[in-house]
Amino acid sequence: MSEVIIFDTEYTAWEGSRERRWRGPGEVREIVQIGAVSLRAESLDEAGQFEVLMRPERNPVLSSYFTALTGISQAELQRAGRSFSDGVARFRQFVGPRTAYCYGVDDQFIVDQGLRQNAGHPWPSFFAHNIGRWFHATGVNVAGINSGALAQHVGGMFDAPAHNALNDARSIAEAIRVLVRRGAANPFTHHDWRAG
Repeated sequence: MSEVIIFDTEYTAWEGSRERRWRGPGEVREIVQIGAVSLRAESLDEAGQFEVLMRPERNPVLSSYFTALTGISQAELQRAGRSFSDGVARFRQFVGPRTAYCYGVDDQFIVDQGLRQNAGHPWPSFFAHNIGRWFHATGVNVAGINSGALAQHVGGMFDAPAHNALNDARSIAEAIRVLVRRGAANPFTHHDWRAG
């Protein structure tokens, strides 16, 4: 049975950095966590999970804002964090030949960071579909709704803390299951929305 990947990222942030688009002094968006689930394309059941922490290079000390938001501590990052290239390599191995989906442009964040670090394109063949377009195609207004809030936004029973990449990937998956149960076309078996 075919499987797909849904993934999410968490990246360095400071109070107000989103509003400033990471243009404040010293602010560089670096990925700290990638979380993903594999789903069986037809049943939407979870078949596997992946999570990796990565140490930022430009700002190796996490902001108190980021730690409060994500629950990821400096001590945890020092203990379990990997380099960006190693973390992406592990994620690439998890994805394998399966099609990947993210809510937004998380795939571009991965590419941008690799290029910014002069490491070249970290994954030349990588492309993910923006599942946010499917939510829009189903008529669900997701403007201003982050990935961790999607499941609850559509009425799903999901209360894991948001701003954890693995939890947020599961929130996306649960929101999809809720809408498919209500009659929306399965985004992984009906691809019309990807052409729009």
